[in-house]
Amino acid sequence: MLVKRFAEAKPYEAPNHFDMKGLRLQGFEPGGPEKFWTGLSHFLPGGGAGPDSSPLEKVYVVLAGEVTVRADGEEVVLKPYDSCCIGGNVVREVVNNSNVVATMLVVMPYPEKAS
Repeated sequence: MLVKRFAEAKPYEAPNHFDMKGLRLQGFEPGGPEKFWTGLSHFLPGGGAGPDSSPLEKVYVVLAGEVTVRADGEEVVLKPYDSCCIGGNVVREVVNNSNVVATMLVVMPYPEKAS
């Protein structure tokens, strides 16, 4: 069992994100999960990500506030404890259109290693 206290979570930079601070909760360390990692994203009002895509599927779980997610021609507002799964290579956009900070749990597989 690998316990990581919230105070030990390290920040990370995510490409094509703006007005967002991310913390890595689990992953990319010895003894951690082998197939996926988890992050916590704090989006300021007006902050977001994309539009872009990656070959990796991802799960978003909103813990506080709300975010608007656009993918596959759909748009949805996720509120606390709502979640969505976005498949690999799907162009997605995430935006916090509210006036409060939105907090979102992100679960993703590890990137493929270059051969």
